Amino acid sequence: MGYQHWWRGFRTRMRRIFFALLGLLIFPLGATAVCGWCNRSGAGRIVDALDSFRNGFELAVHNFGRLTLGFNQAANQGLTPGRAPFTVPKRLDRSNLLVYRDRQGVPQPVKSVRDWQKRRAEIVRGMESVMGPLPGRAKRCALDLKIEEQTDCGSYVCRFISYASEPGSRVPAWLLVPKDALKGGGKFPAVLCPHPTGPVGVPDYARELAARGYVTLTANYPLLGKYEPDLKALGWQSGTMKAIWDNMRGLDLLDSLPYVKQGKYGAIGISLGGHNSVYTAVFEQRIQVVVSSSGLDSYLDYYGGDPKMWQLGQGWCQTRYMPKLADYAGRLADIPFDFHEMIGALAPRMVFINAPLRDTNFEWESVDRIVAAASAVYRLYGKPKNLHLEHPDGGHGFFPEAMRQNAYGLFDACLK
Repeated sequence: MGYQHWWRGFRTRMRRIFFALLGLLIFPLGATAVCGWCNRSGAGRIVDALDSFRNGFELAVHNFGRLTLGFNQAANQGLTPGRAPFTVPKRLDRSNLLVYRDRQGVPQPVKSVRDWQKRRAEIVRGMESVMGPLPGRAKRCALDLKIEEQTDCGSYVCRFISYASEPGSRVPAWLLVPKDALKGGGKFPAVLCPHPTGPVGVPDYARELAARGYVTLTANYPLLGKYEPDLKALGWQSGTMKAIWDNMRGLDLLDSLPYVKQGKYGAIGISLGGHNSVYTAVFEQRIQVVVSSSGLDSYLDYYGGDPKMWQLGQGWCQTRYMPKLADYAGRLADIPFDFHEMIGALAPRMVFINAPLRDTNFEWESVDRIVAAASAVYRLYGKPKNLHLEHPDGGHGFFPEAMRQNAYGLFDACLK
């Protein structure tokens, strides 16, 4: 099994290197054609082409460095790659985020934000290796907003809507809009409000924010309630990435509404909604404030590391989450990303984490270790006060009103 795992990784890296080198050969010839295309279709597209080439080449260089390092390690150990597995460089320490790999794959200390961005890129690659890749333009389509039902809720209206997040998939969602916004009262801030595991519907925090003057959007999570997208047929490797994409397209929907302040949003959730908010914000820079309550701890500590929770179909390994995590059963330390790194990846944006002391799903001590690790990145940005942690005396899902109001105050400060 070890040899097969090495061989699959070797072939993947060699394919990436081949296509990067091929790009180097044809890029000079293609540049003229690309420039002509830009003249016809808008100069901005040359930037996209160059960025795509640069990103692909840097990734290939990084992987070549890892490959070279692996061969060097094998040689130093007297092993022959191809006959016996060599030691692939171990994942970087989840508790020390101020380390990154250079182009040769050698760990180096983070001394600048630019260095940190290299570590962050490795974190994102680790997430995509388990969740599946974040889609590109092929998944984009007209949103085709449909209002299915509307309810008067006093100072705001609740609209049950659906929108097309990708070809062949419509997302049920709840859009709450202050009545003042519908009267043409200017632009209103908006917050993404992913719901908890149950019940599926409009969470209390979305209603409270709408009463406070926010437009809120709650997208139905895949494979919960009546939302049953065929993940395999649609090409998704995880329900988590499908949910991330649905949320991102939900922000596109908010961007399109005439009464919404475009381009800068918040995200808040409890339990499933809490980690859904974090996952989405790692990939979505428009989310500037993240509030997660009872939503996370280290994968190492989840349910005390109970092996049963890492079987396919259990815990994080359910189809609606990340089935590939079952591959790491018995070796959780090898999971290529963790909440230490994902919270760090949100820096320097505003983050509020609520971790109840008697939460039986997520251990508050584990959350302390996560925040301690991520704090180093916030200090690197010179924004240590942008990372908040609270420990109310309650169980899973306990988010007392005083703390909710503090969290809403962060939205007021950053979004209004």
